[in-house]
Amino acid sequence: MPKVAYVAYIDESGDDGVATVRPRDPKGATEWFVLSAVVVRAEGQSEAVWVQNILRDIKLDRRGQLHFQPLDDWRKAIVCERIANLPLRCFVVMSHKLNMRGHHNPRAAKVSAGKTWFYWWMTRLLLERVTDYCERRSLRDYGSPRLVHLEFSRRRGLRYPHFQSYLYWLRMQSRADALFLKRGDLKWSVVDPINEVAAYDHPDRAGLQISDAVAGAFYAAVSGDSPNPQFACALKPRMTLDRHGNIFGYGLKLMPDGYLKRAPSHHRLLFDFYLRKK
Repeated sequence: MPKVAYVAYIDESGDDGVATVRPRDPKGATEWFVLSAVVVRAEGQSEAVWVQNILRDIKLDRRGQLHFQPLDDWRKAIVCERIANLPLRCFVVMSHKLNMRGHHNPRAAKVSAGKTWFYWWMTRLLLERVTDYCERRSLRDYGSPRLVHLEFSRRRGLRYPHFQSYLYWLRMQSRADALFLKRGDLKWSVVDPINEVAAYDHPDRAGLQISDAVAGAFYAAVSGDSPNPQFACALKPRMTLDRHGNIFGYGLKLMPDGYLKRAPSHHRLLFDFYLRKK
């Protein structure tokens, strides 16, 4: 197998429930689900130092860990400004879930063992972009594909062996040119489902705390009665560009595809910002 050259830290904001969804269902799941990945070079491993420096800058160094959601706005702004200057790349997939309300995917549910199918499907969309970037970078930097190690923030109800089975299923379909959804695929040259998929608790991985901040920043841009895109926009220098210099659709993926046409003005602020190349 190729060597590991990159680590992708994966976290989320909001929840992945689709049986009932707010505001249509007052007690339903969140209207938005945001999944993020922060990619760093495996050889660096400076994430703990980065987080400690950020905590010092926001005067919370005694806490020992970074958690974005409960921070005051001024602290959130500093966190995102600091992340925007770190040697890493960010990816975000956002789903406005009202169109998914009550939807069930029996094919994915069979492979991913039930109710977590939506989370793993969103992870697929995220990893299509992460693995494409890692393959491009490793070909440029090393002359051959190098693996990306995937680290998830452990969450209740998810079984990570189920995700490994889901990856096997996708890879089998890909090799047989039989993907059920043909619009995208992972770059399998940089994926090792057996050895390079892991889950850790939030306090145990500084990289997951950075990914939590990225997910939280984009969630804040669309959630609640007064969404604030300030934090997500501050991350633009670290959001990943595709081959044509675009962030939207690559470093930032919005689902469903048609939502942008009907998005209210307070959501368009974020998306219009990222539609601009400069």
